[in-house]
Order: sequence, then C-alpha cells, then structure tokens
Amino acid sequence: QLVESGGGSVQAGGSLRLSCAASGYTSSDYCMGWYRQVPGKAREAIALIGNDGATKYADSVNGRFIVSQDNAKTTLYLQMNSLKPDDTAMYYCAAERTPHCKAAFKGLGLILAFTIGGQGTQVTVS
Repeated sequence: QLVESGGGSVQAGGSLRLSCAASGYTSSDYCMGWYRQVPGKAREAIALIGNDGATKYADSVNGRFIVSQDNAKTTLYLQMNSLKPDDTAMYYCAAERTPHCKAAFKGLGLILAFTIGGQGTQVTVS
C-alpha cells in the first residue's frame, strides 16, 4: 500500500514536500515514482527513482522538483520548489518491481502502468 501526504495550498514560487509511505511489500525490490493529474487532462508522469537511487524527471519539473527516499526505502518524497500555478494537480505515488523499472527509465510514462498506487494528495498553487 502507498499513502501520500503533504499536499496543500501554496503561493506561486513557494515549496512543498510530498511524502509517500509504503507498506506491505519489500520496498527495496521496487522502484517508485510520482505522477499527477488535473481533472479533464491526461495523467503526467513526473519523477522516478530506482532502487539504486538513480532518478529521472519530466521536462516540466526538471530542475524544480527532487525525488528521494529514506534509507529504509519505506518513504518516498517529492520536494517541489519554485511552484507554478500549472503545477496544481492531484499528485500520486506508484511503485513497481525492479525488473520493470529499466523500461520506465527509458520511457517515464510507464510510471502510469505501475501496479502499486496510492490515493493521491492535492496540490494547489495560486
């Protein structure tokens, strides 16, 4: 299971840190990622972290967002800086077994097909 938290309302230029708590599986065998969705629009995969710590970002957030994990790999984070109104969305975390992660590093959109997901946390930037 994955449970997101940390969303909220912030002014443009501000920062938020999202968290995603993982349980019920051996997290060290998985890669994890974040995606977001605005009602009426397609989901957008934005960040990926492998179990070796490698990361990949969508162009829309590269240089502003940082994905990380705690040492136990039970909590995923998304540090969001220099937030823009276009970042307003529901943010979700997702996880997938390591053998499928290489493909996601080649095509970030594969995060959307990860088999473990959370309920999301809302981020509003005004």
